[in-house]
Amino acid sequence: MSELYLLLAAALAGMALVGLFRTADLLRRVLALNVLASAVFLLLVSMARTADGVDPLPHAMVLTGIVVAVSTTAAVLALAVQSHERRRGEGP
Repeated sequence: MSELYLLLAAALAGMALVGLFRTADLLRRVLALNVLASAVFLLLVSMARTADGVDPLPHAMVLTGIVVAVSTTAAVLALAVQSHERRRGEGP
């Protein structure tokens, strides 16, 4: 079952990288970065299982990463809204 999660993480990372490099739209790039972060989180959680049980350190890293990803996304989206409003206000 762990191999399935590893393949899913690889597929998500591949789709996110394609979306990141093939578009110029800022919102789509932010979404692609969030999908890439989710792929990394899935990879860390799926690799946390060892022969002795479950290692809690990757789970703590993933929780911290989720908080950082949400706050960074909020800041980037706020900057994107300001940028869009300024560009729209400068038109003819």
